[in-house]
Parts: sequence; structure tokens; C-alpha cells
Amino acid sequence: MTYSIAAWDGRQWGVATQSKFLAVGSVVPWAAADAGAIATQAYANPRYGPEGLDLLRQGLSASEVIERLTSADDDREQRQVGVVDARGGAATFTGSECFDWAGGRTGDGYAAQGNILVSQATVDAIADTFEATAGKPLAVRLLDALDAGQAAGGDKRGQQSAALLIVERDGGYAGLSDVAIEVRTDDHEAPLAELRRLYEAHQAIFGVTPKEDWVPVDNALAAELRERLAALGFTGDLPEAIDAWAGNANLELRVDGVEAIDPVVLEELRSQT
Repeated sequence: MTYSIAAWDGRQWGVATQSKFLAVGSVVPWAAADAGAIATQAYANPRYGPEGLDLLRQGLSASEVIERLTSADDDREQRQVGVVDARGGAATFTGSECFDWAGGRTGDGYAAQGNILVSQATVDAIADTFEATAGKPLAVRLLDALDAGQAAGGDKRGQQSAALLIVERDGGYAGLSDVAIEVRTDDHEAPLAELRRLYEAHQAIFGVTPKEDWVPVDNALAAELRERLAALGFTGDLPEAIDAWAGNANLELRVDGVEAIDPVVLEELRSQT
């Protein structure tokens, strides 16, 4: 009752999934920046996640990991799993007892799979879209792939939950975590639309605007910033005031002095006053 894609773009690993199942993000997606990415589903064996990542850390390929996991599992014919290893190698497995339509497809840096689908068109749309969106951020490619899979038929039982997990070494909060993005829709009538909304909200707070795109703070803009900050109760020297406001607005990672300002920060400040 689930479709997913595990992928690698040369820098990040990620998993995206949608299902007619409560809180699919608590079961299917697994990824680690020192290992790779895994999606475990159908009559899912959640142990495939941590155990598979451990095997990837040992240097096993994606296909070797699947062989090791399934050979030790008496219920493997009811399982489905996709793996992408640290080199971008991919493999997918669908047990013979998974409910139709069930199957998978792999390509350069990705494994797409699904079960209880309307047809193979769902997996093909996921794979084709991922291939066609090379060059975009991995998270966007995965979200686009899920949307394409749904448009092609999706889970024949409908929709309920979705999840997106992206990992990158030191790519998470303040460079102190490897989890770059983790957003989930646990129970929603339109989980993919809600997942994208959450992703966009995440990017607004934690995304990075290239410094060359920041707005220089001249005298006129500095005066505007002081006025707007004061209206919100943040007074004193401009650096301290903007730091205090940004922390209150959860935008502290987008502030770096007052010689220039991130346009996301400027837009948010203007929207509040």
C-alpha cells in the first residue's frame, strides 16, 4: 500500500514515500550520511533500516545488502525494499507474495518501488521524473517524483501519509547534524500537498540563500530595519536588535551581521510590520 524512492545525487541521500497507512514516515525511510538510503515497505520489516545501514557502512553494495537482509528473513516474500549505497549503486526487491501491483525499478542513483498500486505506471512515473529532474535539489526531485507517481495512479487504496528524509554530512541544523531535511505528514487527506508545504516552510527557515543574492544594507535600508524592529519591540544597536528578532522568528541561521541581509529575512520582517 506504499510507493517510495530512495536516492543519491552525489552529495545527499534521501527517501520519499507516500502510503494509505498512518505515519508512513515512522516505518519506511532510513538514511545515514555515512552509509546510504533504504526504503522498507509492504509487510515492512523495520529492522531492514538500521541493519541495512550497518551493512552499507561495512562497504557492502546495495544488492549485497538486500541479499543479506532477505536471506535471513523467513517472511521475505512479503517484503519490499529499495537500497542506494554510498557509491550511488541501487537495488530493489519485491517478494512474490506482495499484493499486486507490486514491483520496482532502479537507475543511476535511485531505487523506486511500490505495492498495492494501480499499475506499473506509478513506479515508471517516479523513476522517469527523477531521471528528468537531474540538476534540481534532491528534495525537489523526490517530491516531484512522488507527485508524478500519484498522478499516474498511485496507491490503489488512496492516500493518507507521506514523508521526506534527506541526509548530508554536517548538512543539518547549524552544521551539527547530518539530517538536512525531515518532514512528515502522518494523517492528511492530501498528504503530498501538505508534505510540499512543510518542505517549503522548512526551507524558509533552514534554507541557504547564496551570499551574492543578499541585499546590501545602505543607510536607507538600515533606517527601515531599525524602524521595523522597533515597532516589534526590538530596539538598541541594529546588530543586537536584528539578532534578537531573528532568534525570536527562528531565522537566526539566516543572519550574519548587518552589512547585508538575506532577502528571506527582509521579506519576513516586512511582513510582520
